[in-house]
Amino acid sequence: MATTDRHAVPPATLALAHALSAAERGLAVIPLSRAKLPALRSPHRDDPEPALCRGECGRPGHGVYDATTDPRRIRELFAAAPWASGYGIACGLPPHHLIGVDLDTKSGTDSSAALRELALRHLFTIPDTVVVVTPSGGRHVWLSGPPDVVVPNSAGRLAPGIDVRGAGGYLVGPGSRTEHGVYSTVPGTAHLPPAPCPPALLRLLTPPSRSHRPAPVPPDPQHGQGLVQFVLAAHEGQRNTRLFWAACRAYENGIGHELLESLVDAAIHTGLTDREARATIASAARLTGNHP
Repeated sequence: MATTDRHAVPPATLALAHALSAAERGLAVIPLSRAKLPALRSPHRDDPEPALCRGECGRPGHGVYDATTDPRRIRELFAAAPWASGYGIACGLPPHHLIGVDLDTKSGTDSSAALRELALRHLFTIPDTVVVVTPSGGRHVWLSGPPDVVVPNSAGRLAPGIDVRGAGGYLVGPGSRTEHGVYSTVPGTAHLPPAPCPPALLRLLTPPSRSHRPAPVPPDPQHGQGLVQFVLAAHEGQRNTRLFWAACRAYENGIGHELLESLVDAAIHTGLTDREARATIASAARLTGNHP
């Protein structure tokens, strides 16, 4: 990515330079705030009803759906968000169809060891690829997926401390400055393209076909409370992904409608708005073949 003296250049200018550098590699980007959230607020935030617009209105502020590789458009987005200090890289888009394996350190588990155990158990190895170090010491492993496979976002589904960024998600780009520090690439990996995801790992990352699922079992109220607690335990940066994962599991187990309000209340408790929570749950319902 672009290299510049951080002490001599304003954070927004530095973030724009890194974002443009990433775009040259075919990575679609958006500006991020120091809190790692999309820097531009939704243009529909004052609408009386939740909007399902993904940028069709033509205005910026649709999060990852604003992501682009067009230098002119990137400059326009950053000009509209001069407070931006970082950039996000959209996952699941061509040409790389990026998948991010997020090895977290804040969960108190050894996520790197968990990934190694998964690799041994399922007979795959992580190829040489881009690896980004987070301010907390975690790592983002970049992989490339096939164009005909949709990898969903998930939190802890592979193993405790391992989150996945797929379609509709984004990774904080190297060079971004956040409230807790700067994201940087592991030496020797910045020049690498995202390596193809090993087929065995890809199978773990994709949900099974609905046509091959066993007959549904009666809803387990205790399981529903576990999903609510999973959302309540989310820390900053995990709120949407945890809510989305929990909602998917709820709908898959036939308790999505029953658990809707409890999940919304839990999400609001973590800091999401009612509108954001309901939009995320609606996305989970659509992904699992249910009607929001």
